[in-house]
Amino acid sequence: MTVRLLVFGLGYSGRAIAREAASRGADVTIVTRDPAGAAAASLARDGFGIAGFDAPPIGEATHLVATAAPSDEGGDPVLAVHRAAIVGAKALRWVGYLSTTGVYGDRGGAWVDETTAPAPGQSRSIRRLAAERAWAEAAGEAGGALDVIRLGGIYGPGRSPFDDLRAGTARRIAKPGHSFSRIHVADIAGLVTAAIARPPAVPVRVLNGVDDTPAPASDVVEEAARLLGIAAPPAIDFDAAQAAMSPMALSFWSENRKVSNALSKAATGWALRCPSYREGLRAILAER
Repeated sequence: MTVRLLVFGLGYSGRAIAREAASRGADVTIVTRDPAGAAAASLARDGFGIAGFDAPPIGEATHLVATAAPSDEGGDPVLAVHRAAIVGAKALRWVGYLSTTGVYGDRGGAWVDETTAPAPGQSRSIRRLAAERAWAEAAGEAGGALDVIRLGGIYGPGRSPFDDLRAGTARRIAKPGHSFSRIHVADIAGLVTAAIARPPAVPVRVLNGVDDTPAPASDVVEEAARLLGIAAPPAIDFDAAQAAMSPMALSFWSENRKVSNALSKAATGWALRCPSYREGLRAILAER
């Protein structure tokens, strides 16, 4: 069966997913609000289909990935406009919705896995959980399968500590006992394509898109500096650093959990290219 994949969103993850799926033989169309823009034009030259957000070819898709975050008022932007078309799409077999591990909320540093009940504490995570449920309802009406893919902190080329270190703006904030779960963008693409290859046997499956190694943010900055051959910035105690943090940054630091991916790997056969930030940082340097 030819996979006809519709990717809603020409962002960081959407581009990586599109390229990975195409490399595996999928017929990929990217849906964007700026189909005439430079990024869309570049992908079109590479052979990708490009569609505007107002009239995407939903009826032709066998698989669909939604990458956009819900808005404050309108909920999920794809469902807000295209729910009826998605529910009525006869060829659609699988939907992947990119959510966030933020829906698990603060766990005081404890582990969560794919079976852990969500308990979001941040408003943006509450909206994400509502979007997950809206997609589950729509997929159920359509008769297809849904993978809710909860992502950790996303990093990769152009989005890593290397950029701040080179600019001289990196800070190494130390908060004992606090870890983040993260994922290299290439592994997001790998998880999505693995999920497509091994779709769920149940109407809704939860997958955790994280690497194997939750780690303190300070460790990641220190390793990036080591790889660049420069001195790491001096450690700053979190209590001193938080005064200069934005509300958004503070909200991330207010939650502490470790996220397991074991069930996701077992269900899909997903093999991480970057099982920790160490491999991920080396991969970014290798791309340069």
